[in-house]
Amino acid sequence: MGQRILIVSASIGTGHTQAALAIQEYWQQKDPSAVVHHVDFLGTDTFSFDNLLKETYFKMLDFFPFLYDIVYRWSGAEWKGSVAQTVVSWMLKNRMEKLIEKEEPDLIVCTHPFPCGAASVLKRHRKIEIPIVAVMTDFAAHQFWRYDEIDAYHVATPSMVYEVLNMGVPLEKIHVTGIPIMRHFFTPLKEPYGSDSCKRVLLMGGGLGLGCVEEALQRLDHVPGIDEIHVVAGLNDGLYNSLHHMKESLRTPISIYGYTNEIPELMRKATLLVTKPGALTCMEGVTIGVPMVFFNAIPGQEEANAELLEQKGCGKWARHIENLDDVVGALLQNHERLQAMHEAAKAWKVDGAAEIVAACENMLTHKQGMLE
Repeated sequence: MGQRILIVSASIGTGHTQAALAIQEYWQQKDPSAVVHHVDFLGTDTFSFDNLLKETYFKMLDFFPFLYDIVYRWSGAEWKGSVAQTVVSWMLKNRMEKLIEKEEPDLIVCTHPFPCGAASVLKRHRKIEIPIVAVMTDFAAHQFWRYDEIDAYHVATPSMVYEVLNMGVPLEKIHVTGIPIMRHFFTPLKEPYGSDSCKRVLLMGGGLGLGCVEEALQRLDHVPGIDEIHVVAGLNDGLYNSLHHMKESLRTPISIYGYTNEIPELMRKATLLVTKPGALTCMEGVTIGVPMVFFNAIPGQEEANAELLEQKGCGKWARHIENLDDVVGALLQNHERLQAMHEAAKAWKVDGAAEIVAACENMLTHKQGMLE
């Protein structure tokens, strides 16, 4: 039997979980002898502390995004972030201890700061001596990830190295690997981008289906030249039903999806992806090479994601939803710009899962060599 790997995510949004599954998928393909388990650290008990965390997060995003912005920036300050870290980590450390006792891992990989913090507290108090690896799943760093006990940080871009250094993390712990995504996003396009005469727009609100998707759809319906719109509601059943009620009143042919495994194929067929700028969705779009327009960015990390993708030339940020139809319409009329965005995305493409697994295997090999 090979090494035992525990990958821990947190079901606050879907991106952290998808990143964890991508690492698990690649590791199992690369080394079938390894025992690679993925666990969602936050349970579903109605009255549990973790459920309270999730519900508070979702309500802030849906109804009070300005409040989320305040909390995000407040907790980003060093001493304020440390206070919040301490509270959450101590509340969750017993759950992590039980999980480690059950799994007996040789290495812990965390794609969310909550399990990272809980494992770090255990290591600080010498309850465990297992290497802890943090995989940041955004294009900007946050103080919530900062723990002395973490052995390695995997970040998305070179610019994040300086952000993590400024948090007080030693340079030798920081690795630029990219964000891990599932293998089916790496399947090449069957036909060159732009060869399909059908102008097809893919509209997504993230895995949770949040963020003014109905209004975005109404605005896209008035954009000249769109032949089809595919809309993904994700896990949001209310949105899915609402979209079906809207469908008959729209001029443009619409296809509606719930939570689906067809995202890679939908992206490959799309002329343009209109989406909230979640980091996983952005990286999936970059890997396939579909030009992107971002709307309704969550204050804080999603705004940082949108800014970076715009700077890279892969996407355009419609900072106000009132401008979404103008931004989309202008791009669809500019084939050269769309082609340039496609080329910029393809030039940036990285394989985050492969890079992370290789680095983790090197860490385990080095550790084994020191023990011998």
